[in-house]
Amino acid sequence: MLLHLCTWPEVESYLDRSTGIILPIGSTEQHGPTGLIGTDAICAEAIAKGVGEATGALVGPTINVGMALHHTAFPGSISLRPSTLIRVIKDYITFLSKSGFSTFFFINGHGGNIATLKAAFSETYAHLADLNLPNSDRVRCRVANWYQCESVYRLAKQLYGAREGSHATPSEVALTQYIYPDSIKTAPLDANVAKGHPIYGAADFRRHYPDGRMGSDPSLATPDHGRQLYELAVKDLSRSYLEFLN
Repeated sequence: MLLHLCTWPEVESYLDRSTGIILPIGSTEQHGPTGLIGTDAICAEAIAKGVGEATGALVGPTINVGMALHHTAFPGSISLRPSTLIRVIKDYITFLSKSGFSTFFFINGHGGNIATLKAAFSETYAHLADLNLPNSDRVRCRVANWYQCESVYRLAKQLYGAREGSHATPSEVALTQYIYPDSIKTAPLDANVAKGHPIYGAADFRRHYPDGRMGSDPSLATPDHGRQLYELAVKDLSRSYLEFLN
């Protein structure tokens, strides 16, 4: 079930049997010369829909823009500041909690969101306690990073080895190729891709990672790899969601 395709009576009926909701979150940022700018949101949304179908869970609207300040020296990248994203997450959870939801499972596609999401959860728990909402003490939040699922990580290493890298990776590019086969991009890639530099500001990031990749070779990606990664992620996260719900 997708929240935006439901009516309010359907959501009310859903809440009679479950107080859990899945919220996909990603980013809108550069992913190298061949990766789609929407990669992180595309992957999180597709996997969240798959988990929703497998578990009967309600899936909320995708949060497409995340914390990606270090990518904003590349055209097309958009970011929220950590403080802004914390407020967005807090408002999402607060108003859904008022409706009766209490279990929030964020399927995340962007590493830069993790620290801010965890801070947002802490802020939200305190905020709900201050509001003294019914059952506010029962609200629980979890972030699940699809690319860190054990089976996904294992397959990515098997397929790509060290050329998986850590940004604009062939695994995430493969997943977007599977989801959007008509939007596969190609471009010449320098074999000497940068890696190992710490992340600071946007200008510093582009100086050290001039084409946007971090140790990755997305030319290895194929739509069939993406299908395999998608199926593994849906299976692993469906199990994780049900365990968290119960």
